Amino acid sequence: MALVDEKQAFSKRLKDALRKAGVDAAGYAKVAREFNLRYGGDPVSTQAVRKWLTAGALPSQDKIRAMALWLDVGVHWLRFGDAERKQDRAQVGTRQDAAPYKADPAWVARKFDSLEDNHKRMVLEIVHALLRLEGKQ
Repeated sequence: MALVDEKQAFSKRLKDALRKAGVDAAGYAKVAREFNLRYGGDPVSTQAVRKWLTAGALPSQDKIRAMALWLDVGVHWLRFGDAERKQDRAQVGTRQDAAPYKADPAWVARKFDSLEDNHKRMVLEIVHALLRLEGKQ
């Protein structure tokens, strides 16, 4: 498959995944903002998102992984289009809600369980401190 065809096919899959996730693919700035909230690397620009969605460029693999997690699709499917659309949730996790502070409780529990004991203690101390600040403890 030629690179131009790969870019077009990726763009179509990304638009499809965004639509199914309830994200307006025409709002490049919104897509960039929502992506950057979930991506641990350097933020992407609105122009980069526009290129992904108009078949002008392919994102790097780390960005594809972040998009797949966000949009609840398989990494391999998003990049190449074959295989199943969704991967095993244990591998990929679950799609996060539009607001970064809302998370599926099962996803949070799995992530918490995967932490080392000293990190679990840190998380619990932070939660207790935040609850004390809000008077909810």
